[in-house]
Amino acid sequence: MKFFENFKFTNLLSKKKIDENLLDKFEELLIESDVGPVMAAQLKDEFKKEKIGKEIKDEKEIFNFLGNQISKILQPYEKSLKKIQKNSPTVVVVAGVNGVGKTTTIGKLGRLYKDEGKKIVFGAADTFRAAAIEQLEVWSKKINVDFIKSDLGSDSASVAYKTVKFAEEKKLDLALIDTAGRLQNKKNLMDEYKKIFKVLQKINSDYPHETILVLDATTGQNAINQVSEFKKASNITSLIITKLDSEARAGIILSICKKFNLPIIAVGVGEKESDLRPFNAKEFTKLMLEN
Repeated sequence: MKFFENFKFTNLLSKKKIDENLLDKFEELLIESDVGPVMAAQLKDEFKKEKIGKEIKDEKEIFNFLGNQISKILQPYEKSLKKIQKNSPTVVVVAGVNGVGKTTTIGKLGRLYKDEGKKIVFGAADTFRAAAIEQLEVWSKKINVDFIKSDLGSDSASVAYKTVKFAEEKKLDLALIDTAGRLQNKKNLMDEYKKIFKVLQKINSDYPHETILVLDATTGQNAINQVSEFKKASNITSLIITKLDSEARAGIILSICKKFNLPIIAVGVGEKESDLRPFNAKEFTKLMLEN
């Protein structure tokens, strides 16, 4: 992550004491790092309360302040990966636009639960992309879990239905359902997405137990639009943030958690199977500071 790459504190520290001009510049730098205006203003106010009129020794003091504040903001949004009960399927729908690493994330989630001894089925309800179906099938073989698919272009809700019924009949522990990347301007695709939930709820009003939205940390402010649109179409219950090993500044995560009150259950920090990790605010903040 490159959250702090825009923070050039040399000019800020030309004055030893924090004043209003420096605070304004501090706020601008936060906004440039994708924190967003509301969160930047909050951090500026906290910085002002603690540091106004005081001398700043070096950049490290400012970084430490930011690290403490970011960790404090994110801690309420830590959420453990869902505990799966045996022999009664937990149904999880995974959503997100194309390119965020959604299908790979499903594979990695499957590996985590497979390692716990859970019986799992993947449902390839992204029927609009042959590559998505193939990729999920490769993952299913790689970690040895069941796999349900249909023909390219077929009804995605039908695949979701078959996946859950298979999980019930076989007394599996977890059904992970992939969905197509839905863009905000493609109403017909969003309607297909909504249909999945209607079909699942006809099987059992508690389905799905979890709807995870996968976000790419490099997306920046556009991630807010993605969350907003998916929340209109379904009850998003949690987030997984991917590509934190990239050039992402990831400041947008602060704004999303605050604006939508959504917890983060895991973060993707690399390409390996083991590179999906439970979200921990302190560890996440440490990663930001180290880079």
